[in-house]
Amino acid sequence: MNLLDGKLVSAKIKEDIKVEAAAFTAASGRKPHLVAILVGNDGGSETYVASKMRNCELVGFDSTNIRYDVDITEEQLIAKIKEINVDPTIDGLIVQLPLPKHIDPDKITEAIDYRKDVDGFHPINLGRMQRNLPCFIPATPYGILLMLAHYGIDTAGKKAVVVGRSNIVGSPMSILLARNSNPGNCTVTLTHSRTQNLAEEVLQADIIVAAIGKKNFVTADMVKPGAIVIDVGINREDSTETKSGFKLYGDVDFDNVAEKASWITPVPGGVGLMTIVGLLKNTLEAAKGTIYG
Repeated sequence: MNLLDGKLVSAKIKEDIKVEAAAFTAASGRKPHLVAILVGNDGGSETYVASKMRNCELVGFDSTNIRYDVDITEEQLIAKIKEINVDPTIDGLIVQLPLPKHIDPDKITEAIDYRKDVDGFHPINLGRMQRNLPCFIPATPYGILLMLAHYGIDTAGKKAVVVGRSNIVGSPMSILLARNSNPGNCTVTLTHSRTQNLAEEVLQADIIVAAIGKKNFVTADMVKPGAIVIDVGINREDSTETKSGFKLYGDVDFDNVAEKASWITPVPGGVGLMTIVGLLKNTLEAAKGTIYG
């Protein structure tokens, strides 16, 4: 078993981003600038946004965290997004999910200028991704591609099974792995809660991407020897064993699956760290104008 080490890979890529950001700042007189909007006080969202802001500082970006109470209206939030869309000093904008129930996340996503959509969720970016055109790729799938590329893993001709069909990870990951690119050129099966004989489908995979949001869902009997296993799940449970008071589990039963896998990501220390890298790279590209000019 070899570890797909998100900590090691993200540190290396962030050093490269830092060098590029410094060159951009020297040439333009300003730093790349990411804005994150956070609505309410969701604990997980607080943690994610704080990490994104901290990593911006580490690589030489400016960052702004705009916070709103949970009772902000959809119209007020969209008005702020439109204000940011036309601000030339802001390169990237993310609106942290989940949002309160009275706010439609699709409307919010579509309100963001696709040229500042560094989360890669806007329909224009998703459409261009599907056509293998330059775009902002959703941050988590982008991070996974960067990890596979770093380790030189040849995906061409492999059978990939993606478990979970969310618009954030599963669906875009299935498209990216099937594209005529490197990494890519896989034969992809996208599975979900309605898939019949799901375990049998997963057992055929050379590459497994588990993104279903269920602790230890992928077990050793679902994994063939030598498979590459990518665990996107972050399942948080209360624990008296840790200082934080909680423990993180993936969607893969790591201890048992690791004995059969050729490569595997840990949780924590795997894909989560690469998601941040994907976001940072998208923000840098937005600042440089290399995708949309």
